[in-house]
Amino acid sequence: MKQNLTLTIASLLSVLLMTFHLTDDIVRGFANGGVALLIAVPIFVVWLYGTLVLAGRRSGYVIILLGSLLGLLVPVLHMRGAHFGEIAKSTGGFFFVWTMIALGVTALISVILSVRGLWSLRRTTRD
Repeated sequence: MKQNLTLTIASLLSVLLMTFHLTDDIVRGFANGGVALLIAVPIFVVWLYGTLVLAGRRSGYVIILLGSLLGLLVPVLHMRGAHFGEIAKSTGGFFFVWTMIALGVTALISVILSVRGLWSLRRTTRD
């Protein structure tokens, strides 16, 4: 499988898992579901645009890298939280924990592949 296709799939999965995570946070009361939360919509749109439209370009790699670093931060922050064990044992806890693990995996592989893509572009422009 080509590197760009793998990066596109991993990035799309990260965006999907981030929306699941955000929804779960609202349902559990960690985040208010008000209008202020709509700031996430343009962030996801930019992330998707970088993934789908700017694939293989420097700007696309940078957008995916930034979005993936944000996605990688989410499981780290949640799993370090004082109430993570309580959440894991609650109703829907399995899905919450699975989402955190899956988001960490897809975000990390997206970080690695976007850095590789940026590195290969750097090498290509120097030659």
